[in-house]
Amino acid sequence: MISVLPFPPLLAWLRGLSADPRPAGRDAPAAPPAINELYHSRRLSMVRLAVLMVDDLPTAEDIVQDVFTALYRRHGPDLSGVTDPNAYLITGVTNAARSALRRRRTARAYIPAPPETIRAAEDEALLGESDREMLRALRGLTARQRQVLVLRYWSELSEGEIAETLRVSRGTVKSTAHRALSVLRERLGEQR
Repeated sequence: MISVLPFPPLLAWLRGLSADPRPAGRDAPAAPPAINELYHSRRLSMVRLAVLMVDDLPTAEDIVQDVFTALYRRHGPDLSGVTDPNAYLITGVTNAARSALRRRRTARAYIPAPPETIRAAEDEALLGESDREMLRALRGLTARQRQVLVLRYWSELSEGEIAETLRVSRGTVKSTAHRALSVLRERLGEQR
């Protein structure tokens, strides 16, 4: 039979998580152990469980501490309202570890917006108002439309050279230039 877990001692340890921490041979007391007895007997095994789940010792220790704190706040130092404190601890640690993993996944998935580029003051000073209007209007075009207009009117390439450069047909260059100029006329006409 093939074991799913890589280490047989780990399997025995996992089985022992839910086992009663009291030594065998004693009669079980009627009342559950006090919170400090439970803490001293189960803390390390709960930290090990949390480490297996979150793979981070400081986070695992925080999780276990939070679960013990919640148990104390809810049921007091004598744990009179808890029938099985071990099950409570295992469930609490498992749920808290899952929450920590969800928060970690959300934090890692966050990608901040790229910082906005700011033009140099010299560039702004050298541009006239009509140049600024033209640049704003050009930013509203698609990338292909901007490429065609810049190659046509700035680089003074022919339609054939533009088509070869962009690897499109001459008809695409003509229609793209026509649409781009129409959009620019509309935008610049509205602003004036």
